Amino acid sequence: MFDPDPAVLATLKLFGLLALTMTAGCSSKAPQPPGTLDGRQPLVIAHRGASGYLPEHTLEAYRKAIELGADAIEPDLISTRDGVLIASHYPNLAINTDVASRPEFASRKRENWPIDGEMQSGWFAHDFTLAEIRTLGVVATDPERPQQYNGKFRIATLQEVIDLAKAEGKRLGRAIAIYPETKNPTYHRDLGLPLEDKLISAIVAAGWNSKAAPVFVQSFEPGSLKEMRAKGLKVRMVQLIDGGGYDLKTGSITYVPPFHRPYDWEKAGDPRRFGDMVTPAGLAEIKTYADGIGPWKPYIVPLKGQLDEAGNLKDLDADGKIDVRDASTQAPTSLVGDAHRLGLFVHAFTFRNESRHLARSYLGDPHAEYLQFFRLGVDGVFSEFPDTAIAAR
Repeated sequence: MFDPDPAVLATLKLFGLLALTMTAGCSSKAPQPPGTLDGRQPLVIAHRGASGYLPEHTLEAYRKAIELGADAIEPDLISTRDGVLIASHYPNLAINTDVASRPEFASRKRENWPIDGEMQSGWFAHDFTLAEIRTLGVVATDPERPQQYNGKFRIATLQEVIDLAKAEGKRLGRAIAIYPETKNPTYHRDLGLPLEDKLISAIVAAGWNSKAAPVFVQSFEPGSLKEMRAKGLKVRMVQLIDGGGYDLKTGSITYVPPFHRPYDWEKAGDPRRFGDMVTPAGLAEIKTYADGIGPWKPYIVPLKGQLDEAGNLKDLDADGKIDVRDASTQAPTSLVGDAHRLGLFVHAFTFRNESRHLARSYLGDPHAEYLQFFRLGVDGVFSEFPDTAIAAR
């Protein structure tokens, strides 16, 4: 007959008491987290494709995202000189291609070129035809991510993204949504290369101009979304909500140009900032032209650092700099519930695996961040590692 050690028996009894305590804490009296707006699983949106693994906005990155199980692939749209919509987050090709190493294009470099009020130097897509851009190799924009694929892939066109989504959806027997963004739409309009009509035409030609279609159209500029709605675009539309940075002393969001307000508001002299979009009045206005919002994460879960006696932020991980790894999550805001009450879905951005992107509260585990947002009822997440998002979901 087994005779248990008294110390072991005491430990087992302690675990039993802990289990009972945890069970009591999970009683029916505990508040239940809100669900998604439609009661379905939250979407996993591959931010620029599986950009945590492969250079962003390439067919290879989009295909990888689909293989990993993403529900949607996200192309940011800019225009070439000949008016073709291509997938790139940056009008400045120096950021995401090897154009700087191409002597044949050296003369096209621009200095102090304005993009949404920010002066940049480099090579800009509106100076290049699609055929010329096809000769450029895409490079990883994050130096801490894999570099071995630099120069091997090409920038994709919107049409190629649509064709890929359709083909892969048919092969896999499930819908693959596209989630295009009109990038810097006022900037492109001022160049005589407006984005909206071409995006509408591509969606209509694909047979996708309906609320039920696997399409979400997003923009940071309300005017772009309103224009497309007025011109007959019927797909689901998403108002993106940005911010300039974190004020880790106060736990608030800063509004630093050019991320303080939509550029169409800036040009029109509208003094409101992105933060005004998450007020009751702001959300009500969004409801008149869009179906959902795409807020930056701290609008939902604020982050705040710790202060020493002198009122300075503590470098808790002792790495010589203050960043989100030194900050803790604060009580969630009411944004998800406020949006849901108006019938607006909420797709939060951007989720990344690396510990340098994770608040201290998550202990370096990206799953913990996803789980918090899923339990708060977000309807979707923009992820650069869609497999991690799906595992957490």
